[in-house]
Amino acid sequence: MEVNDKVPDFALQDDQEKTIHLSDYAGTPVVLFFYPRADTPGCTIEACGFRDVFKKIQKAGAVVLGISRDTPKAQAKFKAKYGLPYPLLADVDEKVCNLFGVLKEKNMYGKKVKGIERTTFLIGPDRSLLKIFPKVKPEGHAEEVLETLESL
Repeated sequence: MEVNDKVPDFALQDDQEKTIHLSDYAGTPVVLFFYPRADTPGCTIEACGFRDVFKKIQKAGAVVLGISRDTPKAQAKFKAKYGLPYPLLADVDEKVCNLFGVLKEKNMYGKKVKGIERTTFLIGPDRSLLKIFPKVKPEGHAEEVLETLESL
């Protein structure tokens, strides 16, 4: 995926096991953030960062969607534990992760594993890709996304 590409529609189950389509948000900017795993330290920092600026992101006219390979049940637990006000999508079969190219080989305790590289995509109201935030550092990331949104 490159900036200015048209993002294809996709459908995933959310934390309530309801099917969410990207096209459900037509006409609205979407902040789509991919994170490695629910309820792990970095992912919690990132998800809570988006929680803390959520009202400002809404005021800027956008929606927030989080995606990981966790099950809807794990997403629901994570959402409830930290009071996350936005949908968490379960990409258990990695279709959307592959579509966005966020699965990368990582080194975990000396073993090579395939995992999600923390990446955020800012999608315009017409589903064009406006900005990619690669290799995200969780601290302060939500504020960086908010600033970008407000500058558009």
